[in-house]
Amino acid sequence: MALLGVLATIILAMFIIFFGGSYFNHTDKLTKDSTRQQALASSAVRGGYIYADGTERKITLVPFDPNTADSTTLLGLGLAPWQVKAIYHYRAKGGVYRRPEDFSHLYGLTVKQYRMLQPYIRISSDYAPASTLYPSTAYNQGRYPSRSYEEKNTALVGAPHSTKLHEGQRLSLNDADTAALMRVPGIGIGYAHAIINYRNRLGGFYSPQQILDIGGVPETAVPYLFVNAGEVKKIKINHLTVNQLRRHPYINFYQARTIFDYRRLHGPLHDIRVLAHDPDFPPEELRRLAPYLDYE
Repeated sequence: MALLGVLATIILAMFIIFFGGSYFNHTDKLTKDSTRQQALASSAVRGGYIYADGTERKITLVPFDPNTADSTTLLGLGLAPWQVKAIYHYRAKGGVYRRPEDFSHLYGLTVKQYRMLQPYIRISSDYAPASTLYPSTAYNQGRYPSRSYEEKNTALVGAPHSTKLHEGQRLSLNDADTAALMRVPGIGIGYAHAIINYRNRLGGFYSPQQILDIGGVPETAVPYLFVNAGEVKKIKINHLTVNQLRRHPYINFYQARTIFDYRRLHGPLHDIRVLAHDPDFPPEELRRLAPYLDYE
């Protein structure tokens, strides 16, 4: 009988060792999960932010300009370190946030986060187009000299006002040089150079209306211009890197990365409209970009 008692004790001990440990580990895991859920809830009440590694950082909502804010401020707003790095990279490449809405394109930013941050975004007026300093109506109301900067520069290069085009006359926008463009009413040397530089970056214009992308160019200049079909230089969208894609004026960094990721996951693009579901490609941007794409 004593031997049977000893065996029973040994069997009971082995049962506790093999099965009891699993039970207590499971219970411990449930306790930790419960504690984490409570921490998340508490963090939400206090305005904190818990990262994937379990660390918590206090969110401090303060007014900020995404064009100049430092890393301490951005991290304090609840942004992840890799998002702050993306902002720095975007700014280093010449990217500018001109409107609060531009910040919504930050990779990984959720709708909830943007709605929380949007009231605190302050874009400095220094990043607005310089043409807003002197509205064209100001000249008409006599608050500035009657001759604009463009008209003065036209006179300086010896192109008298009599050489300006008359109503009904038009120039080929993709062929005109600086002197020819200066014959368009409202276009002087400054705007002429800007149009040619923009034309080179685009790869040619497919519509005269595109000159209005250049801040300050008068809309009255459009009727004096025309373009020929087939003059646009296209980019090989299936072969360029992210940095090469974003050199085009109609493709920003986030759009370039979306195109690159699509090619990596799905293969070559055959129609840019397959990206219509992506928030970085609203219909208007797809429409203006399409004429510049070569899918070969």
